[in-house]
Amino acid sequence: MKRIIATEKAPAAIGPYSQAVEVNGTLYISGQVPLDSATMTVVEGGITEQTEQVMKNIGEILKEAGYSFSDVVKSTCLLSDMANFKAMNEVYGKYYSETPPARAAFAVKELPLGVLVEIETIAVK
Repeated sequence: MKRIIATEKAPAAIGPYSQAVEVNGTLYISGQVPLDSATMTVVEGGITEQTEQVMKNIGEILKEAGYSFSDVVKSTCLLSDMANFKAMNEVYGKYYSETPPARAAFAVKELPLGVLVEIETIAVK
């Protein structure tokens, strides 16, 4: 059975998608961008601040669904420029200090709203 996950503590979807969907003990979190959920604006600063906001948004969705970062099995990180990889990785690594998930990271031509980073996540109970 499919369960739609939504929380006001993470940004509302900016298109026809859900923040997350849970099916058979697997949680699929849509790509999160660095929007502040209260203002729906991109956080100020560079890749470090943007990655912190993305991880905060992911954390709120995980929490709403009854999961935690320890349940994450796969992440896909999209970057506007691979020059930002090291700084993104430092922030990301703080959330997965033990048994980090599988991950892919790509540079893409551009991201929604001109942000520097977007991360999608899969977690399993």
